[in-house]
Amino acid sequence: MAPPRLVSFCGGSDGPWAITRNVAVSGTGLATVERLEIVEGVNADRPHSPWVLRGVTSNERYVERVERTALVERQQALGRSGATHAALIPISKSAAWWELTQDERRTILEGTSHHIAVGLEYLPAIARRLHHGRDIGADFDFLTWFEFAPSDASRFEELVGRLRDTDEWTYVEREIDIRLIWSTGED
Repeated sequence: MAPPRLVSFCGGSDGPWAITRNVAVSGTGLATVERLEIVEGVNADRPHSPWVLRGVTSNERYVERVERTALVERQQALGRSGATHAALIPISKSAAWWELTQDERRTILEGTSHHIAVGLEYLPAIARRLHHGRDIGADFDFLTWFEFAPSDASRFEELVGRLRDTDEWTYVEREIDIRLIWSTGED
């Protein structure tokens, strides 16, 4: 496992990712912006950004060994050639979720909702990286970054639809669905 990495998603007028959609699925939304820049490390302040979402890569909290092995074997790296579509999905869960014990959350996440098993079905086409925000006092509990080829866009919609239709999602209080296309302006 790589060491923890602080990541800031800076929404504004700069960055190589053009935002094509910014929708509040539940709770309050984010300001509409044109572009997204992803900055890693502690020097991630962007005063020109209307919003900055921060998270940190961390240990895998809910996976069991066999699941982790399967994820590592199938997961592709971010930044792949051809993976020019992306989604950033910030999520905050309810107090009721956080009042559950870790094993109770695991039972909901995988035992009834099959979150990990469903995600595995879409690998390697859809790469992802999870960022934790709750432990650093960020605006969202989780920020999930996905990358995929345009030809896999419908599969991504299917994945998100399946996850949102689970017991786990009844604990989501705030969710933003941000869709992006790689576009440096020189394309």
